[in-house]
Amino acid sequence: MQRRTFIQALAAAGTLGSLPLAASRSLADSSTNSSFPLSVDQLPPLEGDLTLYLGRGEGGLYENVLEAIRKRNPKLNLQIRRGSTAALANSIVAEAKAGVRRADVFWAVDSGAIGLVSDSGLAQPLPKDLTSQLKTGFQYPEWAPVTGRIRTLPYNTDRLTEAQIPDSVMALADSDLSIGWAPAYASFQSFVTAMRLLEGEKATADWLRGISKNATQYAGELGVVMAVERGEVDLGFANHYYTLRLKSGKPDAKVDLAFTKNDAGCLVNASGILALSEGDLPVNFIRYLMTREVQSYLATEAYEIPLVDGVTLPEGLPALETVSPPKVDLTQLADLRPTLKLMRSVGVL
Repeated sequence: MQRRTFIQALAAAGTLGSLPLAASRSLADSSTNSSFPLSVDQLPPLEGDLTLYLGRGEGGLYENVLEAIRKRNPKLNLQIRRGSTAALANSIVAEAKAGVRRADVFWAVDSGAIGLVSDSGLAQPLPKDLTSQLKTGFQYPEWAPVTGRIRTLPYNTDRLTEAQIPDSVMALADSDLSIGWAPAYASFQSFVTAMRLLEGEKATADWLRGISKNATQYAGELGVVMAVERGEVDLGFANHYYTLRLKSGKPDAKVDLAFTKNDAGCLVNASGILALSEGDLPVNFIRYLMTREVQSYLATEAYEIPLVDGVTLPEGLPALETVSPPKVDLTQLADLRPTLKLMRSVGVL
């Protein structure tokens, strides 16, 4: 769905159709209805002043969503402060300590930043009729995951077959495969945090040392995937959508996705949103991000994983039931300081 089409569709009532739930029914009633996701046609209009802190993400696609919401709700005075997700999370905590509340809603591209704010006791509880729309395993009382991303092993299909790739991320440290990685990238650091929580400090440090012997460093994970496709390395570490986006523009790209099992190598992380101020407006704003229109748009254009039940996965991604991610409370990924200290101590940062 192209940007202009999406904005016009979301802004216009009824243009994308409605689910079989009368628009006049209350949102509380919808908690007993299994017909998710809801359509924007079933939501109340947004009116009043709302300040959103927005972590930059997805090449402006989140901005397209916000523009569409504004167009549909002309009585909404939406003010946006943009910045890196980590910096905005720290600002929210610092402002609260100073007795100031500037943000009503925080939309972060990484759940670790959500955890930082939530652990500070600043998030408002969300109603069950909102959180119950989310897939099992992604229902939290104080924040709503918006879309997900899986850690994957993009590999060069000329140099490897999937059968040659270990299904344990830990085993890669002892392999002779050439690897592309981006240690300074936030998603990679969240992945290492998950490994540290699951495997312990020593095992993670040993893994980092082992990988670094055969690794080539890149500035970001799109760069990793492009290097894999060019054959500079055998495989890499990256979120799933970089590979899917590359293949959407280059269908014959020599790259495919492999997945590890039950370890940090297939961690499912998420962008997320939470309410910082009381009242209906922040919560109803969050409802818009859970709608069929927004979830489908982000799945189609950003290749992110919709986390509301009933929305089709991005093309090229296997069913989530076939992936075996580890059990990790995503908010625990906020504990980045020990991870950065560990990465520096072994010389990868």
